[in-house]
Amino acid sequence: MNIPHTSRAYAAALGYTAIIGFSFMFVKLALNHANPLDTLAHRFTISFLAASLGLLIARRKVPMDLKRLLTIVPLAIFYPFLFFTLQTFGLVYTSSAEAGIIHATVPIFTLLLASLFLKERSSWAQKLFTVLSVTGIISIFVLKGVSFEQSSTLGIVLILLSALSNAVYSVMARKMTQKQSVLDITFIMSMIGFVLFNLMSVAQHAVQGTIVHYFDPFMHSSFVWAVLYLGVLSSLGTSLLSNYALSQIEASRMGIFNNLATVVTIFGGVAFLNEKLAYYHVVGAALVIVGVIGTSLAGRAGNAKKQLSRNESKPA
Repeated sequence: MNIPHTSRAYAAALGYTAIIGFSFMFVKLALNHANPLDTLAHRFTISFLAASLGLLIARRKVPMDLKRLLTIVPLAIFYPFLFFTLQTFGLVYTSSAEAGIIHATVPIFTLLLASLFLKERSSWAQKLFTVLSVTGIISIFVLKGVSFEQSSTLGIVLILLSALSNAVYSVMARKMTQKQSVLDITFIMSMIGFVLFNLMSVAQHAVQGTIVHYFDPFMHSSFVWAVLYLGVLSSLGTSLLSNYALSQIEASRMGIFNNLATVVTIFGGVAFLNEKLAYYHVVGAALVIVGVIGTSLAGRAGNAKKQLSRNESKPA
């Protein structure tokens, strides 16, 4: 494995984490002026327009043959379509705190699926640090006093399925980015998200007879700024960064960065929304950070040993 490429992959993963961590604040802003489906539709419209403009400026053409589309469609179905749809409707039936606990299972799902379908082998140290990271997230919410008594089974199942969709995407993207351009994959993902979410939003407005109000949220400047962040950075930017990272590092190692985003969200809330920082935030964040660093270092050590073993087995 090329070390400079690996370093850039980790930088991409950290960038992905930072953008996702701050995105929750912008989602809250957007939802003040639009319902969840409209927010998703406008978000991916901005994302697709930004991706198209980028390709136009770069004078780059994305091959749109049927074979390529059929290859990437399953990836886009899991992320962004299923992930965001299941998450959006799951949050109707459960709280964001409870959803945060369930979403912390993403690294575990990714570890299991990567082992099963990609034959990725993780050391006991990697497994231990992954569990430590998950424990950090869960401890934040448990010490805060979160209870699942008010949650419906449907809400829990939907959020769990959204976490599984995220893990499936990571595993599929890891394999696909070895064969196809990261830019091509990201553009087609944005296009599919744009089409599907707008179809759902327009259908909802058609049923309710409110299609004339489709663009009303854009009358509010706070919504415009929020949807620009969500569309350009949180949708398009994170897709580019995660797809690039997955082209260089294992899905199981990338999955652990999902929990780091929660830490960014917490400290972002303290810095920009004047939210209180409690001791359990610090304890949980420390566990997550140690888990992420430990998983990354254990993975690098494992790759170094494999490379050394391969070199020693080569004939002189």
